[in-house]
Amino acid sequence: MKIDILTIFPEYFESPLKCSLLKKAIDRKIIEINTINIRDFSPDGRVDDKPFGGGAGMVLKVEPIYKAIKSIETPHSQVIVLSPRGEKFNSKIARELSEAKHLIFVCGRYEGIDQRVCDIFSAREISLGEFVLSGGEAAALAIIEAVARLIPGFMGNPESLKEESFMNGEVEYPQYTRPGNFMGYKVPEVLLSGNHKKIKQYRQMQKRKVCHEEKV
Repeated sequence: MKIDILTIFPEYFESPLKCSLLKKAIDRKIIEINTINIRDFSPDGRVDDKPFGGGAGMVLKVEPIYKAIKSIETPHSQVIVLSPRGEKFNSKIARELSEAKHLIFVCGRYEGIDQRVCDIFSAREISLGEFVLSGGEAAALAIIEAVARLIPGFMGNPESLKEESFMNGEVEYPQYTRPGNFMGYKVPEVLLSGNHKKIKQYRQMQKRKVCHEEKV
């Protein structure tokens, strides 16, 4: 999979893309991730302007973002705009995006992005939740990591995905490791029993169903 990130702060991604599983996947060419500075597509480096109709703050302009997307777009590209107006991100969306060949993330700043970016490219608007970030960069990183984990070859042990939280609408059971007793807080005896059938039953009982609330 190829991922391009459009941002006015490409340096934001330098450290996260150089550590842990994302770095290993990039090095092994399982995934390709590029950052693109939107300012490079503006003659004077200016990428924002006052909103029509008035209001506080500035809005990212359509022209430089349009040019940036057109410079990398292919017939297989899917444009993702990080926006509080978008659908709330979850494991189902992560699985859908993991099947794409090319994802283009557009990271907003200030008061947002000119709506015509979404209209022109039929962009999918996605939100992490009902809270406000300074920009789309943190949201893009979270989504990229969630999606990348589902790409074949990304995880060292593919079995790890089978019991991860949210995979079947459940939150994974609690985990423990040594020591068995820490300041009086003990590991459940069943996990020390060696009885794999009872351990499996115990873990299944400890899983918690995810509640999906629908607003009306």
